[in-house]
Amino acid sequence: MSNWSIDFAPMLPLPVYIAAIVAAALLVAILLWRRSRGALLRALALTALILALANPTLRQEERENLGNIAIVVLDESTSQTLAQRPDQAKAIRADLEVKLGRIENLEVKWVSSSRPNDRSRAGTNLFTDLNQALADTPPDRLAGVIMVTDGQVHDVPKAARDLGFDAPVHTLLTGRPNEFDRRIELIKAPRYGIVGQSRDIELKIQETGKVPATANASLILKVRREGAADEDRRITVGETITLPMSFPHAGQNIVELELSPTPGELTQANNRVVVVAEGVRENLRVLLVSGKPHAGERVWRNLLKSDAAVDLVHFTILRPPQKQDGTPINQLSLIAFPTRELFSQKIREFDLIVFDRYEHRGILQLLYYDNIARYVEEHGGALLVAAGEAYAGPQSIVRTPLFPVLPAMPTGEIMEEPFRARLTKDGERHPVTENLPGADLDKPTWGRWYRQVDVIPERGRSIMRGVNDKPLLVLDRKGKGRVALLTSDHAWLWAREFDGGGPHTQLLRRLSHWLMKEPDLEEERLRAEASGLNLTVIRRTMGDNVPGVTVSEPGGKSSTLELTKSGEGRFTATMKATQAGLYKFETDSPTGKLTAVVHAGIADPREMSEVTATDDRLRPLIEETGGGVYWTKSDGVLASSDPASVTVPRVTLLTAARVLSGSSWMGLRDREAYITRGVSLTPMFTGFMALAALLFLITLAWWREGR
Repeated sequence: MSNWSIDFAPMLPLPVYIAAIVAAALLVAILLWRRSRGALLRALALTALILALANPTLRQEERENLGNIAIVVLDESTSQTLAQRPDQAKAIRADLEVKLGRIENLEVKWVSSSRPNDRSRAGTNLFTDLNQALADTPPDRLAGVIMVTDGQVHDVPKAARDLGFDAPVHTLLTGRPNEFDRRIELIKAPRYGIVGQSRDIELKIQETGKVPATANASLILKVRREGAADEDRRITVGETITLPMSFPHAGQNIVELELSPTPGELTQANNRVVVVAEGVRENLRVLLVSGKPHAGERVWRNLLKSDAAVDLVHFTILRPPQKQDGTPINQLSLIAFPTRELFSQKIREFDLIVFDRYEHRGILQLLYYDNIARYVEEHGGALLVAAGEAYAGPQSIVRTPLFPVLPAMPTGEIMEEPFRARLTKDGERHPVTENLPGADLDKPTWGRWYRQVDVIPERGRSIMRGVNDKPLLVLDRKGKGRVALLTSDHAWLWAREFDGGGPHTQLLRRLSHWLMKEPDLEEERLRAEASGLNLTVIRRTMGDNVPGVTVSEPGGKSSTLELTKSGEGRFTATMKATQAGLYKFETDSPTGKLTAVVHAGIADPREMSEVTATDDRLRPLIEETGGGVYWTKSDGVLASSDPASVTVPRVTLLTAARVLSGSSWMGLRDREAYITRGVSLTPMFTGFMALAALLFLITLAWWREGR
């Protein structure tokens, strides 16, 4: 395409050239005022001179039209899946493809926005996705933007200048005006809580749109808690209610709230709210009682002190009652062992009692050993015995009322020879020793130990073995509590990196937390995970087989899920959730019924908080850009039962119009962008011909004046 124009490049500096024009004009005006003969010819000669000094050039450009670009943003958020909106959006796109395709030299970019996935931002963010599409779109080619949405957009700029482009923005609305919907609005929800305590949830029922005459003001709110029967509460619209949320265990605690449906409401998806809060344990109290001082005592102390969740009370028996060295009592700086206070009055305040190389030498009365045994069996306490050579001697704690809770009895033999600790078959599966670094079943890379007490296990489960495959670590459940017996006092060698060392920190920390009933360390456990609507069930067990898992879906439907073996002591299964909501899994185990709950679906409270179609959020910005907002039904309601029956305005490309929208049409701005492929310049008033014409006009003026 050729384009012609005239360029001027004055031969004089611009101020001098302008002064020459002014002087010539004044001279011509004087001649005309005086009615001088030849005044018009003189004016024509001066004009020719001025044009010659202007140096006019004829410019010819070969241009290539770049065309215009229109961007169509399609809202694919969760609220766009409600009612007949998906069919409307599909029909709108088909109509737009036809109408935009008829416009010559127009490129159309289709942008899918706010599609829900695991990494998507909360809410509907059309303008954020529009900005990403504009990154490779030249602003001088943008003819306009068309948005297909229900109007619930959460990132609308405050003013048109914040858009970064000068083009109209139009909106085609799905849905219909005056839609009705009710939802649960969370006012306050806890993010964490102390295990064993409860915190409050505050909520109210909100409604938007035109309330139908059939809608009830009184509703039923169903509350589902873990391990408890469903609870129904009557609630009215606008009423603020408070619900207690208990924290029965550490980790995720879930409460699901579901509102009874109302006839005529747009969706029931936002009638369900799931509150997920983390259960946090209060500081665990541990009583460490060390016998004769030894190198391993500091290992236990440092390990327990380094755990921020543990409050440690530590006593070391430095001077037993039978020791007589003649030192006066008033010169001793030792603290008396508060046996009555610890083992009678405050014993239930401790979560774990550790006896490290302790022997009965008359320090504790037999009554206190009986208190410890009842503390384990009846009150769910935990006892850890790190046995030294005293465990096999005549002063062993086995010869006290503590005997009934101890899982293994000593033979009286102490084996003093180098050995490497190894896992048993049960140890491969047990969470205390599972996947310990260097734990090869036959050839572990751990450093050697040099002493072990020979014991005969009577109860419990041996998960580590030592000399001649004798039990090295025995775990047992006794009544409501738990007991662990470590038959060697050489774990400290791993801490000193002797002979390569070993995972002493992992082992001893896991052991302590298993005794204190950490959920993640339960050997019989059922766990569920969700990624969108994909659910994974993980079963940990010490057995070789597991029964099926009963699945309870949000709608009340139940089914059985079979698990397959995925590793030693691990069974898994996956399933696709049929709908969003709280899924409950139950199965039997040797320790009782196991339960796991998980919420399926992409939780986006912001997106589902308001779902009724509206033009209020977008209209101010759209009108500021010169665009229009259109309901895609001719009468504004879903008059037709055919979801594809939509009314899309006529689309027009305008060149220099100020008005870019009307009641039944929307306009795109023709940007007339181009690329110059070639330029040809032709001087218009230079050379011999221009000089001859100028001399001719001057001579003619003189001739006329001389007559």
